[in-house]
Amino acid sequence: MFQKLRDIFQVPELKRRILFTLALFVVYRLGEHMPTPGVNAKALAGAFASQAGTLFGLYDLFVGGAFSRATVFALGIMPYISSSIILQLLGAVIPYLEKLRKEGEEGQKKITQLTRYGTVIISIVQSYAYSVFLVNMGAARGLTVVPEPGFMFTLSTVITQTAGTIFVMWLGEKITEHGIGNGISLIIFVNIIGRIPNTVAQAYDSFRGGTLSILTVLFVLVIMVVVIASVILMTQGMRKIPVQYAKRIVGRRMYGGAATHIPLRINTAGVIPIIFASSIMILPATVAGFVPPNHPLASLGQIFNPLGAVYNIIYGVIIIFFTYFYTAVVLNPNELAENMRKSGGFIPGIRPGRKTAEYIDRVLSRITLPGAIYLAIIATLPDMMISALHMRFLGFGGTSVLIVVGVALDTLQQVESHLLLRHYEGFVKRGRIRGRQRM
Repeated sequence: MFQKLRDIFQVPELKRRILFTLALFVVYRLGEHMPTPGVNAKALAGAFASQAGTLFGLYDLFVGGAFSRATVFALGIMPYISSSIILQLLGAVIPYLEKLRKEGEEGQKKITQLTRYGTVIISIVQSYAYSVFLVNMGAARGLTVVPEPGFMFTLSTVITQTAGTIFVMWLGEKITEHGIGNGISLIIFVNIIGRIPNTVAQAYDSFRGGTLSILTVLFVLVIMVVVIASVILMTQGMRKIPVQYAKRIVGRRMYGGAATHIPLRINTAGVIPIIFASSIMILPATVAGFVPPNHPLASLGQIFNPLGAVYNIIYGVIIIFFTYFYTAVVLNPNELAENMRKSGGFIPGIRPGRKTAEYIDRVLSRITLPGAIYLAIIATLPDMMISALHMRFLGFGGTSVLIVVGVALDTLQQVESHLLLRHYEGFVKRGRIRGRQRM
């Protein structure tokens, strides 16, 4: 391990990329502590204490607590992610977007530009809604969250939050371009990791207070290790479909005849189904938080309690549905079969064309089922543990673990590719020197 770390910092380009990424992380973390003008932070903390199980609590998780503190990065990178998901879903029904996706690098540049425009529009709408939310939440709880509400507060909040989101988007793109790893994913990664110290501090306080035993702590640590190991296993797991390319003779040369495979991941949809399902399941509790206690809708907060059995059963079913839905959106068997046919490839024993598409669809449907069940278990397990062990301080959830493990694996793979590239370049240089000496 230490030898690997030494190798990383011995490669100048890799060292520069890592230091650049860390520097932008520092800039981002500083921005997370800059307050939005016109907000009473102490009153906001008291008003937001009851929002842990609502949609706003989930949003606050992805932005590292900036939403509950009303900082300039309160919206974080979520508008950019929302814009990306919307364009990805629209690409399956709008021919123009599908055409851009097939145009390669130039088409991807246009999609990226559309994603940026969508991010600005979503940021303006969400920042306006955020300003209204701050005013109404304080008034509903008798707290002065916004001392001087009005047009100027709304305008300043919209400008501040929109500019903050654009700046975060720029940071993410710069990390992707000049740093190491995917910048957008790493920003969410940093937000989730940044909550770990508070979770550890709460666990320590509970342990000192006698409400938490050492056996419970050891049990939780074992469960966390098992969950992380299973996430790595399922994230890396795939089904390889063999593909053979026919031989072609062009002039005096023979092309093709190579054997390869199509890697179909067990968890093709990633963490997106959990995010979609969480947004749907948390809406009733969010609505219940905006109505008086004697209102008929207030009972939704009890029925859809995240620690209840009904909630977790419905939650798991919705996750399985969205896993199949999103997998069908991002992976089209007909398109795969057509591309194979055009390049002269075929699956041994399967006819090209429609039969190949049906075979891929059948295999994909079968391997998606265990992936979907796995996502449902990972998403509901932390809530069941909190309910059974009465540990509300438990700060890791299925969504958090999936994001952290997935981003960490992707970043480590990129570091490994840089190391292999460096070794390969050194080998080529030595070969050139030896060739010159022989001449």
